[in-house]
Amino acid sequence: MEKVLRDGFIYMSQNKTLNSLAKKYGLRFGASRFVAGEDFKASVPTIRELNAKGLSVTVDHLGEFIQTVEEANTNRDEIIRAVEIMAEEQLDAYMSLKLTSLGFDISDELIEDNMRHILTVAQEVGVFVAIDMEDEQRCEKTLELFKKLKAEFDGLGTVIQSYLYRSEDDINHLAPLKPNLRIVKGAYKEPATVAFPEKEDVDHNYLKLVKLHLANGNYASIATHDDHMIDDVIEHVKENNIPLDQFEFQMLYGIRVERQLELVRQGYKVRVYVPYGRDWYGYFMRRLAERPANVAFVLKGMVKK
Repeated sequence: MEKVLRDGFIYMSQNKTLNSLAKKYGLRFGASRFVAGEDFKASVPTIRELNAKGLSVTVDHLGEFIQTVEEANTNRDEIIRAVEIMAEEQLDAYMSLKLTSLGFDISDELIEDNMRHILTVAQEVGVFVAIDMEDEQRCEKTLELFKKLKAEFDGLGTVIQSYLYRSEDDINHLAPLKPNLRIVKGAYKEPATVAFPEKEDVDHNYLKLVKLHLANGNYASIATHDDHMIDDVIEHVKENNIPLDQFEFQMLYGIRVERQLELVRQGYKVRVYVPYGRDWYGYFMRRLAERPANVAFVLKGMVKK
């Protein structure tokens, strides 16, 4: 049943009609639990509150299904302004972004130009930028662009997904760049030809990738809510004398809040992934797909409405 729900939510996340309706009606039916606001200024109080609790933040301007150069450039300008506000407000935060929201599927020239605009400003004001990973068909092109830009902009990271067979090779190939990598399980529906179909294999590969990346001496952002994964990583770093400033745990806004604070109290760095924006629908559906138990919360929200 859980797999059926997961596949259903992933399918719905890609529905353009439902996405348009979601933009029209705003953050309703429980989405505000996972999305901080419809614009960055509305999200600043949330970020300040998290910072006050000892939590760092990575901000994601949500955007999917763009079709025009104008939309890509609008998203670019929004991200640049958010980066500037982060610096002005001295927030403990950096920017995560999706290449498809900036013209990745429109043209190579457009996406590279938009990324250079963003990274130039981010470098000037001292804000780190992470490129989120999307579905497998865009993985190779994403990593190639990352490598090209990383040679020019040091404050740039990206994401590796443990459900892909290719990820171990990707980490080894990227290692000479000394990259900051966020390691995640992956939230897209992929065929068994490119991704592990079984959760047990995804989990096993996840820990393998984290340990490999740490062994390479590079910074790891360990994105998981799984207590077993977290405990395994903690045991590993203690046994191998890995310094606390070589890694951080990352969790999603609105999920496992007490666990986030517990890790901070134990002396670990924790960063909360805080999304904002009107284009929240695809992100929200994937959060429900990852943890169908969240559906109960949404249903309660619908009743209240």
